[in-house]
Amino acid sequence: MSIVVVGAGLAGLRSAEALRAAGYRGELVVVGDEPHWPYSRPPLSKTALAEGLGTLAAPDLSRVELRRRRSVADVQWLLGRPVVASSLGDHTVTLDGGQTLRWDGLVIATGLRARRLDLLGGVPLRGAGRHALRSVEDAIALRADLRPGARLVVIGAGFLGCEVTATAAALGCRVDVVAPEAEPMERALGPLVGGALRQRHEAAGVRFHLGRLPSAVEAGSAGQVAAVVLDDGQRLPADVVLEAVGAAPSTVGWLDGNGLDLGDGVLCDGWMRVLTGSDGEGRPDVVAVGDVARFPLPLAGGPPRRIEHWDLPQVTARRAAPALLAGISDGERDPAPFDPIPSFWSDQYDITIQTFGVPEVADDVEVVDGDVDGPFVAAYRKGGRLVAVVGVGTMAGVMELRARVGQGPPQANVDRAG
Repeated sequence: MSIVVVGAGLAGLRSAEALRAAGYRGELVVVGDEPHWPYSRPPLSKTALAEGLGTLAAPDLSRVELRRRRSVADVQWLLGRPVVASSLGDHTVTLDGGQTLRWDGLVIATGLRARRLDLLGGVPLRGAGRHALRSVEDAIALRADLRPGARLVVIGAGFLGCEVTATAAALGCRVDVVAPEAEPMERALGPLVGGALRQRHEAAGVRFHLGRLPSAVEAGSAGQVAAVVLDDGQRLPADVVLEAVGAAPSTVGWLDGNGLDLGDGVLCDGWMRVLTGSDGEGRPDVVAVGDVARFPLPLAGGPPRRIEHWDLPQVTARRAAPALLAGISDGERDPAPFDPIPSFWSDQYDITIQTFGVPEVADDVEVVDGDVDGPFVAAYRKGGRLVAVVGVGTMAGVMELRARVGQGPPQANVDRAG
């Protein structure tokens, strides 16, 4: 019996570990398009970007490489080998170069790729001062351009854009941020918390251009980035441009033609089994894990959704592994409902933002401890039910509220003494 994991990042590693933890002792192959061992991506916009990761010729992954458990020491790793095609009917995946791997069970753990913008101006998508940030190579190239005094324009005011903004400002860069929202991180945290975080960035000298879109990236005489032109005609001089406009699931091409719903990642059921056909039946021998998976999340309500948080690869791998083993051996699936509480954090300047739950679905936000001008805790409710808690610069009271997420409305104030 053989299981193939496509994707050698955090989700792929956690899937391999979860399969071994669930008792699978057969052949296990992990295939990844990057040449590196699994590494952590969050530091790429923060400490690793600030301190550097070596050079493109000799990258230093010592600060970001993930520890691999002993249980996966016998796993076969095929790194730097993109999967270019698959046939669920034939139980095969095809690697670049034509090698075909046959499987009894398949784990889809390919994660995300950075979205890019189609802008006028003639500056290439990579190089000449224009960047995205998803890989170690991206971080190395961007860091080389973040010199003191460099004029950086960040397109996008989500978490990635704001983290790089904070890192670049601390490195002595002059930073402008362009985004269509009214506040940074508004889609994830809402205008109240987003506005409070904007003030912290502005105190560090960052200039925001909100409610605006870029229309062009102009090149100078040497072909390097010279400016970003906005939709209102404003011209922002720039030496460096970062496009931090979100990420798309890595499903294009290699999963086509298999009858899967790939509208936004891979549609799955509550056991992370991929859904095929009009009946929506979960396929027992194929699961999806991590950022690429779209699955029902009872806490959020509504249709299945993708969750791009640090903890979800591990949480979904632990759910998917035993379900996959049950599917390929005619065993019984875990009947318990799957209702995880996602969590993530963001470091910006000396502030840590810690979130539990799904704040983006809330219809009411209240600061329940502290004040937006300093450390504070915010409760997010949907229909009176607590769906998330966010701590900005503090963890005091956050864990008490976290225990109530999904359980009903919180108290008006947090008792620090417990």
